[in-house]
Amino acid sequence: MRARDESKIEAILEHALKMIVQEGFDGLSMQKLAKAAGVSPATIYIYFKDRDDLLVQLYRQEAAKFFEYLSKDFDPEMDFATGMALQWKRRAKYIITDPYKAHFMEHFSFTPLHKMAMATRDERFSQMMHRFIHKAIENGELVRMPVEVYWSVAYAPLYNLVRWDKAGMNMAGQPFTLTDEILEQTLSLVLKALRP
Repeated sequence: MRARDESKIEAILEHALKMIVQEGFDGLSMQKLAKAAGVSPATIYIYFKDRDDLLVQLYRQEAAKFFEYLSKDFDPEMDFATGMALQWKRRAKYIITDPYKAHFMEHFSFTPLHKMAMATRDERFSQMMHRFIHKAIENGELVRMPVEVYWSVAYAPLYNLVRWDKAGMNMAGQPFTLTDEILEQTLSLVLKALRP
């Protein structure tokens, strides 16, 4: 059995990510990917069953890195406002600093493969956030609501601000840069909306 060559796997995944962001999922062919990564097409199939397997593994890898980054210094026992501030700052920084990876993860979530990836994901981050939210409800810091409502109120404003920052302009076409002050002001309003 051939030993795994981690540098080849990393090159394949890195080039796949770039190709998907630049050309969309339809632009990813194994032939083009092999050429970009400096390997033979047969080498790709040593490590990945097929194109779908490659995409799912790429998503799992990037999601694991993202959740590890979000978990750093985060404690589900934190008070709600402190934990949300940490989550908002980390999420904003990740997306702004690593737009390719954030773009890939967002677009992957709208593919049929997302369900497959979610079925085998590491649940530790979800469990930690579940504890954080339920503790906040128990402590009277957060009103009970469906998870979809919570997510829409708690995080959609952040992702909208980050989207405008990436575009360099707001919805009216005016120049926009996400500052700490704007982030904190928006979070303050979100926290008010979420309190009982």
